[in-house]
This record gives sequence, C-alpha cells and structure tokens, in this order.
Amino acid sequence: MKISTFNNQTIEVDLPGYQSDHGLIAIPALIDPHVHFRTPGAEHKEDWTTGNAAAMAGGVTTVVDMPNNNPPAIDYDSLMAKKRIIDQQLQTTNQPINYFLYLGATPANWTEFEKCRPEVIGIKLFMGASTGDLLVDKLADQEKIFAEAARLNMLVAVHAEDETTIKAQLSFRASEATPARLWREESPKIHSQLRPRSAAVTAVKHALALAEKYGTRLYICHVSTRDEIDLIRSAKARGVKIFCEVAPHHLFLNQSAYEAMGTRAQMNPPLRTPEDQNALWQAISDGTVDTIGTDHAPHTLEEKTKPYPASPSGVPGIENYLALLLNANNQGKITLKKIVDLTHDNPQKIFGIPETNDWVIVDLNQEKIVRDEDQKTKCGWSPYTGMKLKGWPIMIIRS
Repeated sequence: MKISTFNNQTIEVDLPGYQSDHGLIAIPALIDPHVHFRTPGAEHKEDWTTGNAAAMAGGVTTVVDMPNNNPPAIDYDSLMAKKRIIDQQLQTTNQPINYFLYLGATPANWTEFEKCRPEVIGIKLFMGASTGDLLVDKLADQEKIFAEAARLNMLVAVHAEDETTIKAQLSFRASEATPARLWREESPKIHSQLRPRSAAVTAVKHALALAEKYGTRLYICHVSTRDEIDLIRSAKARGVKIFCEVAPHHLFLNQSAYEAMGTRAQMNPPLRTPEDQNALWQAISDGTVDTIGTDHAPHTLEEKTKPYPASPSGVPGIENYLALLLNANNQGKITLKKIVDLTHDNPQKIFGIPETNDWVIVDLNQEKIVRDEDQKTKCGWSPYTGMKLKGWPIMIIRS
C-alpha cells in the first residue's frame, strides 16, 4: 500500500488486514526530548522494556532520558553504569528505541562536564526540588554550571521553579493553617498554589540572565505559564540562545482537572489556568515554543492515590501525546507540519540527533477512547483516560 507523507511524498507500507486507507498518512517518527524511564532505582514504575513499548505505541522511536535516578547520573561512572543497564534491558526488546541521556547537575560536579560531554546530550539543572535529590538552588553554583557549559558548548536544560519561592509559599501557608487542616480542606488542588507561577517566572528570569551573561545554550523544560512565554519571547528577540519546551499535560489539562482526577493531576510544574493554556497554544502558533516533551514521569496508581501531599508528582504521557496532537489537528488547532516541527525537526536540530528515517503511520480518522487497560507503560494508567481522540498512530516503520 502506498501511503502519502505529510509533505506529499509517498512510502510503501504493508498493512495486512487494515480496513481503510482513508485518512492514513506518514510522518517522521517522534523524538521525545523529555522522559523519565526510572532506571536505575525505580523500575517498579517503569523500565526500558516497558518504556520502549510505550514509546513505540505512541509513535516515538527516539527519547532523551533525565538523570534524576537512584543513584542519579551525575558523573562519568554513574552515567556509564546507567547506560549498561539500559542497553541490557533494550536487548530484550524486538525493536529497541534510540536514546540519549542528560548529565545531572549538582552544586559541585561542573568539573565532570568535560569528561562526560561525549556521552550526553546536555546538562539537566533542577532549580527547584522535584522527584529525586538533584537540586542546585544557590546562584553561585548555578553560575559555575552555566559558565562551564558555555565553555564546552553544552546545552543546559532547566527545571525552572525557584526553590526559595516555593519554600516561602509553604511557610506562608503553614502560618495560615495547620498542615493537617490545609491538606484536608484544599488538597490536591492546592498543589498549584504551593508551587506558584511566581516560582516558575522567577526561575526563568534567573536562567535567562545566566544564559545571556555567559552565552550558554539554554533549554527551558515544561513551560507552563503565560508570563514565562512572554519572557522567553522577549529573550529570543534579543538573541539569547534559548529553546522552549511545553508538555502535553499543560496543553490539554488545566487546574479544573483536580476536581475529577485528584492526585492523578499532580505534577511539577503544576497545572495552570485556561488562560495559560491559551498562551501556550499561541506560542506554538507564533514559533516561540520549539518542542513538545512529554515529561513522561510514571508512578504506580498505588503511589499516586496516596493522600496529598504523600502522593508523588508526575504523570505518564509518551504513548498518548501524538494522539492528542492529531486530535488537535482534527480540531484545527495545529497543522501536521507544526506537529512534525515540534516533535521531530526541532528536537533533532537542537540536540544534534542524527536522522533515522523512521516513520509513523497515523490514521487521522480513527477514533478511540483512552483507557488505562490499553497503556503499555508499566504504571498502567494515563492522565487522559476517558478522552475520545480522533487520530491515532497505527504502525512504526524503522529505517
């Protein structure tokens, strides 16, 4: 069967038993620049066997994995040990995905950057605490990281939430009510207040200032607010070397999701307002947003259903985000060309990822409801469960 590509080329595809070719199209297989496949240290949530299956189901053949593991990937030895485990796990799969890794930043490991440079895609800096123990919240330490990365021409990716702002908000809330009363009356929707938008805005300002000062290539992960977008748009106009990522959960969910989803809607940075959602979509349209990274961060349902704040932050997303984007395409919110830009072409250029010539065949007319029982991820659930989506990946073609 001949299938047209998004740019009007054709490829030959064998689809035995498929009932209709109406609405079928081929697009380059996706690159997900932001995943947490939980290896090593938390393989009960995900490993590279189940992560591989989830990625392939979602049309993804290349991922960039984060370093906040147990132990974290923060030096050459821990990085290479992680690679050995990943390679062993991928040997058990029929079609192993391509992967790249970040080195985690600590207050003192900038001296490791040069040695690790050939093995990583960049440096991951947590400006605010999230899952795991990686945190660099002192300006003097951040300066060393940005300066050394600039010297080596390494990209710095930041989790942009300011730790001082978060701690101040927690202290303020604790002074208003006892923690037990606070969680009982307001959780889990209070998560978006305890990690306020001001924490994200402050961190982005600091990161931009450092990138501008040292000439560092900066990648801001999972931008969630209109204010961050405004800062990034302005910085790009000034010529700062900055790239901007948004996550599907910030595009397709907002703070209203807490009512129905409870702690399933808990992630860092938290869900924001519908106005912020609209600003993210506008930033996609005008080119301010460079990539979509899922921040695929699985936890088991047993863990996620613990009472807040014992529930961990993070949601899976890698196997549903192409379907979400195709559904948005059917709704006229985004073009196929823009989807390819955000999920393949731009990540490839930003991270220097070699071309694979992998394709994903999608059926623009297929309609399905997202169900937990269909998920390939080891955690076995999706934050988009119950959504009816039109447009789904149906097959991967590997080069």
